[in-house]
Amino acid sequence: MYDEFLSVSVCDYADALPRSQFLHYDIHSLWQPVPRIAGPAFTVKCEPGDHLMLHAAIYRANPGDIIVAQADDMYALAGGNVCAIAQQRGVAGFIIDGVIRDVQEVREMEFPVFARGVCPKPGAKKVLSPLNQPVECGGVTVNPGDIIVADEEGIAVIPLADAASVLDIAKKRNEKDSSVSLAQWQDDHLEKVESILTKLGFKE
Repeated sequence: MYDEFLSVSVCDYADALPRSQFLHYDIHSLWQPVPRIAGPAFTVKCEPGDHLMLHAAIYRANPGDIIVAQADDMYALAGGNVCAIAQQRGVAGFIIDGVIRDVQEVREMEFPVFARGVCPKPGAKKVLSPLNQPVECGGVTVNPGDIIVADEEGIAVIPLADAASVLDIAKKRNEKDSSVSLAQWQDDHLEKVESILTKLGFKE
């Protein structure tokens, strides 16, 4: 099912989703070129300064899941070993509203991590929070099972109930763009821009 969502860029989902369903651009891939990932959200809330629940989640998420974490950016939520274990267990990637460490190791193992940045100091393991509850990540409410699509263009959160229609719209956008040559696109673009300028009363 989720492979279909890999077939188009996150940009193609812009026709199907409001801006409110795309995470803030501060959350980005920590290495390039990153492969596009898609899968259901396994949501985690880490309390300030604590990363216990993310570490718990890597043993509870299913293969293909994308772990989406609400956190702060003061302490690293994960490092190379945690990412390696998640990768071995089939987790498709991390989306973290916070920071990690050991980014060189993460890059070398080619594990997709989208986060705000890096910090060498790890958090504590002291505070419990429920897993698979709605979380706030990058300004977006992410529910368990929402479909995440992430690539170098950004991160889309697709509500599960809307998944089929969103994918259909995104595929049609991709097909339309692929069928038009740059010359034709330029002709259409120029006509559109000039028409709008004329309607708005633009004067040279």
